[in-house]
Amino acid sequence: MMIVICYDVATTDPEGPRRLRKIAAACKDHGVRVQYSVFECRLDDPSWVKLRSRLLKEYDAARDSLRFYYIRENDAARTEHHGVREPLNPGGPLVV
Repeated sequence: MMIVICYDVATTDPEGPRRLRKIAAACKDHGVRVQYSVFECRLDDPSWVKLRSRLLKEYDAARDSLRFYYIRENDAARTEHHGVREPLNPGGPLVV
């Protein structure tokens, strides 16, 4: 399944920068950063359950925001991109 994860983490409190780093790292472990606080992830169900749980443990519900958008595969192909950063295909081959 394709999931777009967006987050907004308050960094005004002392723990904010740590939460921001941990949330970004969790997303980076499973997806492709397409904007500073937006990741596209292609995951199977067990991986999604683990990632979602990890994110919900890290964020502060009173200060932060997490949004999950579930995208059907045929709709993901209709994504349009403009501007900086060439978009990566999270389902395509990865060359290291």
